[in-house]
Amino acid sequence: MAAGVLAMPLQPSLRSSLACSRPLLRNFFSASSSRPCSFALPSRSAVARRSDPRASILLGRPRSRHCARGRSVAAAFSCWSSKHPAVRRPGSAGGGSVEIQEARNWTHRAGSGVVARAAGTSRCMATVTEESVEKTEKGNPLLDDAPLPLFDAVEASHEKELEILEKNVQPTWPGLVEPLEKIVDRLSVAWGTVSHLKAVQDSPELRAAVDTVQSDRVAFSLRLGQSKPIYEAFKAIREGPVWATLTEAQQRIVDGELKEATLNGVGLEGEARTRFNEIQQELEQLSTKFSENVLDATKKFQKLVTDPKEIEGLPQTALGLAAQSAVAKGHEGATPESGPWVITLDAPSYMPVMQHVRNRALREELYRAYLTRASSGELDNTPIINKTLELRQEKAELLGFKNHAEVSMAMKMATLERAEELLEQLRSTSWAPAVKDLEDLKEFAIEQGAPEGNDMRHWDVTFWSERLREAKFNINEEELRPFFSLPRVTEGLFGLAKMLFGVDIEAADGLAPVWHKDVRFYRVKDLAGEPLAYFYFDPYSRPSEKRGGAWMDEVLGRSRLLAPADRKVRLPVAHMVCNQTPPVGDEPSLMTFREVETVFHEFGHALQHMLTRQDEGLVAGIRKVEWDAVELPSQFMENWCYHRATLLGIAKHYKTGETLSDELYSKLLSARTFRAASMMLRQIHFASIDLELHSRFKPGGKESLFDVDRRIAEKTQVIPPLPEDRFLCGFSHIFAGGYSAGYYSYKWAEVLSADAFSAFEEVGLENEEAVKETGKRFRETVLGLGGGRPPAQVFKDFRGRDPSTDALLRHSGLLATATA
Repeated sequence: MAAGVLAMPLQPSLRSSLACSRPLLRNFFSASSSRPCSFALPSRSAVARRSDPRASILLGRPRSRHCARGRSVAAAFSCWSSKHPAVRRPGSAGGGSVEIQEARNWTHRAGSGVVARAAGTSRCMATVTEESVEKTEKGNPLLDDAPLPLFDAVEASHEKELEILEKNVQPTWPGLVEPLEKIVDRLSVAWGTVSHLKAVQDSPELRAAVDTVQSDRVAFSLRLGQSKPIYEAFKAIREGPVWATLTEAQQRIVDGELKEATLNGVGLEGEARTRFNEIQQELEQLSTKFSENVLDATKKFQKLVTDPKEIEGLPQTALGLAAQSAVAKGHEGATPESGPWVITLDAPSYMPVMQHVRNRALREELYRAYLTRASSGELDNTPIINKTLELRQEKAELLGFKNHAEVSMAMKMATLERAEELLEQLRSTSWAPAVKDLEDLKEFAIEQGAPEGNDMRHWDVTFWSERLREAKFNINEEELRPFFSLPRVTEGLFGLAKMLFGVDIEAADGLAPVWHKDVRFYRVKDLAGEPLAYFYFDPYSRPSEKRGGAWMDEVLGRSRLLAPADRKVRLPVAHMVCNQTPPVGDEPSLMTFREVETVFHEFGHALQHMLTRQDEGLVAGIRKVEWDAVELPSQFMENWCYHRATLLGIAKHYKTGETLSDELYSKLLSARTFRAASMMLRQIHFASIDLELHSRFKPGGKESLFDVDRRIAEKTQVIPPLPEDRFLCGFSHIFAGGYSAGYYSYKWAEVLSADAFSAFEEVGLENEEAVKETGKRFRETVLGLGGGRPPAQVFKDFRGRDPSTDALLRHSGLLATATA
């Protein structure tokens, strides 16, 4: 696969998805006609779907009938662009048409075609050859390193390379893999931008634009994935004398391409291939609709509160955010002190209510609204789920597999049996402690004279968990917020990266186009000052246009083949996207500790993309890393949030500069395992229902989707689910992302990440020199080798042995339970 979006797991305090990854939509619509104009909408990539670059990122063979359609896409994008003036590149005024000559100064390695800004114009522009756009803008060091997609640009170009490759393919590296990499990269960068924009600035115009080209994108991805000449050429390399001359990374590419081609239906013929392709088209449409329904259902709920008694207990930060939301909805006089306040289902609004508001009825109202998102009316995802499962099963059978889970596991470390074995081991270890967690909550509520003690419901658990945590550890999450301002957190995070991995990170705002005024741009350098990579950071929640969750996404991958003329490699570029609490008033974003962990998590993904040592573009960074290992770096980085020097380095009061006290640090560390068994069970439930639905469930059979969910819950939830529980209708990870029959990957990779972190514990976390040396080894192996070596071997290269579950159970406070 070429790239993708790596998403956070479901938040432990929510019943439905807050961190979903969309399917890989990094494809390219191309068209040709008598006129040299065909528009390609750039998109975001998604680490969500682990198939090959061809199956997931490419699109449509040029056909003359598409030219008019292409112009309509450009028009839609222009309409969107005119409404989003923040999307611009340095020096642009943000509106009006720009002559093509301006684009000549921007590096663009996409070959012959048209590069044109679409702010205010939808006309086809003059053809520009590769030679004419090869120059870079003088004085802009970023563009000397890597050609970045313009977020305000619509690219147009002829797509003939695939046809030429098929006609002239040779079973050699230069005759097959290098031209294929160029096609994959060109198209993924082009389609990547609009799909990214759809995730961060969704609008009817963008939806219409993407819908216009969706079927053509899928058609081309299928054509490329099912190309017999390309497949046969890879087979010839695998079986011929060339194989022995290839590097380990190159052999991984060949093996991966052959596996992925098989899963893309290259071996199907006639009616079977026709049906397979029809299924792929429909699955793409269902995935897109599922995601849009979740976003629309989330936006639809708004609770206007005028009586302060209704939200008693809501912290000041949340009151300020609710008042800001009210102002945005037309209540111009709203203030944090007197209201009115608007509560939404967006995480920064929803979570404080569930944690802190004493009004049980309000908590119940919000919980039920969240639990039933996208489960009724025109936004009902139930039929979409059933149809998706039905089509995935049919597709698996066409490929010769028993079920979709087997298809998914074909490109992973685990088998279905091994994944279920791990989940059962963790479930059985966690069950008794989770039951005790609930009993502790009940007893504490009774001690406080609360009726919930004798009738603990789902909407009470988060509230009373927060109260018990405060009483047990004397920690108040809201009182910690002033110590975790975003500028301090990022400064400390970058300092940690320097210590562990020997890199400097500096702001580079103004060197690249951005899609919103809050987006930051950074340069990553080695300690000698040489640039290594770049990344965008979009931190804040925007519930009206930005989907929920947090993710890392590839913009450009490292590549020797695609290097600018004056460099040995093209440098990688990444997106980091979060949905944390935005600034309120004149204050910076003050983060919860969970939000701090989320930033560390996504930065871990970004590090694997940016610090790769692989020069072969098709295995650089996360490309061709087995899906159940891809969360290793992200979950590894979360551990550093509890490292004393790191935490005290970021935890400084945003007004006074006071550092978090040692006493509070010790309490925070002690609270790490609070209700860990309950949180473990929640993740096991999500993973278990995912595997059950994709291996044994039969749509239309005796059990409904929700019957299966309730059956699984008997062993994974200590409080039975509500009869109206419809969390599956918002489970975007597995129905609109890349985690179908793969959600277990979070726990699988957490075993790896906890064991990897224990290597640092063993040398002494306060021994800076030993930590640096271990960090260097981690960078050279886990971060550096990418998909060029099997992840089991990469782990062994770092750790010196196979992974063990002991570290995960120890970090969760469950090791004694497991060994008892």
